[in-house]
Amino acid sequence: MKKYKHLFFDLDRTLWDFDRNSEEAICDLFNKHGLQLKLKVKFDVFYKEYKGKNHELWSVYRMGQITKDELRLQRFHHTFREFSYNDPVFALKFNDDYVALCSSKSNLMPYALEILDYLKPNYTMHIITNGFVEAQQVKIDKSGLDYYFNEVVVSDGLGYKKPDRRIFDYAMRVAGAKVDESIMIGDDYGPDIMGAKAVGMDQVFLTKKAEKNQGSTFVIHSLLDLKKIL
Repeated sequence: MKKYKHLFFDLDRTLWDFDRNSEEAICDLFNKHGLQLKLKVKFDVFYKEYKGKNHELWSVYRMGQITKDELRLQRFHHTFREFSYNDPVFALKFNDDYVALCSSKSNLMPYALEILDYLKPNYTMHIITNGFVEAQQVKIDKSGLDYYFNEVVVSDGLGYKKPDRRIFDYAMRVAGAKVDESIMIGDDYGPDIMGAKAVGMDQVFLTKKAEKNQGSTFVIHSLLDLKKIL
């Protein structure tokens, strides 16, 4: 099997449990502000609506059709308006409190630390992540991931996002890595797998679905499966 030297990981939903941390943070703020009374809705209904709005806005943000500031303002404002609550100033403050609180949470994906401990002695590891600069490094520090990684490349600080090949080129350059010695590990096929393919880097697609390989170098269903590859 090919000998890799550099491992590039995605962060959210690959190592850091975004869904659990996000839900916990929004629930905390929902209760803090008494939103069940204000919006006349239970948390699970509110959160489902938010997830749909957030997914839509992140999709257009990745395509460059809205700015970071527009995303910050709109995702909670649009959600609140679905429940007849129209206060853009509060929505923006709620968003910024959410980003700070969510980033401070430390839930990781199953077996994340176990696999990183296994890999660290034999590989140089890095992170390539889409997201906001003010959030991603906090996540890494608070969850203890900083110990494992040499370079952390965040799209927000560069002006281009995965799957743009420029972020992979930049990451390899700052890491001192060659493409044939590198592999990308991520859960999002478009940004992680297609982005790595664009620069000729091998890929590991982490997916919960029991599906056939659709073109990535490797498919795994648990981080522990990396032991079969690396």
